[in-house]
Amino acid sequence: MPGPLSGVRVVDVSAILAGPLATMMLADQGADVVKVEPPGVGDLLRLSPFRRGGMGAFFANGNRGKRSVVVDLREPAGRDVLLRLVERADVFVQNFRPGAVERLGIAERDLRKVRPDLVYVSITGYGESGPYKDRRVYDPILQALTGHVAIQKNPDVPIPDLIRHVVVDKASAYTAAQAITAALFARERGAGGQHVRVAMLDVALAFLWPDGMMAHTMLGEDVQPGPTLYEIYRLTETADGHLVYFAASDDEFHGLFRALGRPELCDDPRFSLWERGKNAEALGQLLYDEFRKWSTGELLARMIAEDVPAAPVNDLPSVLDDPQVRHNGVVVELEHPVAGKMRQARPAARFDATPCEPASPPPLHGEHTDAVLRELGYDDAALAALAEAGVIPPRA
Repeated sequence: MPGPLSGVRVVDVSAILAGPLATMMLADQGADVVKVEPPGVGDLLRLSPFRRGGMGAFFANGNRGKRSVVVDLREPAGRDVLLRLVERADVFVQNFRPGAVERLGIAERDLRKVRPDLVYVSITGYGESGPYKDRRVYDPILQALTGHVAIQKNPDVPIPDLIRHVVVDKASAYTAAQAITAALFARERGAGGQHVRVAMLDVALAFLWPDGMMAHTMLGEDVQPGPTLYEIYRLTETADGHLVYFAASDDEFHGLFRALGRPELCDDPRFSLWERGKNAEALGQLLYDEFRKWSTGELLARMIAEDVPAAPVNDLPSVLDDPQVRHNGVVVELEHPVAGKMRQARPAARFDATPCEPASPPPLHGEHTDAVLRELGYDDAALAALAEAGVIPPRA
């Protein structure tokens, strides 16, 4: 059965991750996504490490389920190809720096002439205006700018650090994918096409806000203070390693005390619900001493038996072998015709009425150029002329 977005057509000229990951989510849900890449290398993520058969792992993880077309948009004939693609499209996604689409003649006003109800999506680093709009930007820069780095520190070793994956790019992709489906839904209800703008700076701060900005949410002098989550999140040291736990309620703290072999602490008035915050330093030192008396494995088993939320600190190979990860079938294997066997994480959302078919493998650079252009009406002679002019790759 086709996925929930079956019949939706997407033209994607974005590169790196925020745009491509957003459109991969649409492809996972059944949309026909045509990825338009420049000649030469194409999307720069194709050069990412852990490569085989011309396929980089980073590229593969953001581009499955798509068809790749190589077109030189700097050439008038290449722009014409794009316009013909857009005539049949519902969504257009770009993440060029501000001003680039105007120079290429593929701005919203240009594409709306051929598809008036198009959902046009622009993903930028800082926004389309303002003091930073022309700056180059990457994920760690936005992490630093929006407070993510400032709170990535263990209170015991207060040195800020980066989140060591592209959290802002990925949050921007999820934001864009949700906004695209919302815009398509609005169009179905008569709103017509519209321009969806996603600034990664805005996403970074909005993503941080619910918990990271608790201390900066309420205004006024009468706000009751308290610890933030980033102040109480921490790795816990055991006799032979580390684990992570989180106790919030009385029941969870009492389970923790019993797991540590200190059930009498359940009745200690210093550590009751309303007093724990006042005695946080004493409780912290006590727990530090008690945890170091137990091995990680033994204590984890006792904590889980007491219904205390806890987990080992899995390294990446251990994540792949985790019993719940395996039970959920999160990680799947696929066979790429050129790059060979690879692993990917399956889409997290699962639909019972419109289940998604397994996505096709990530495309090779320009793999579908001829097939897609033939769908647009280009015949052998026209394709040969485009190849001769360098608009599309040389034909085999």
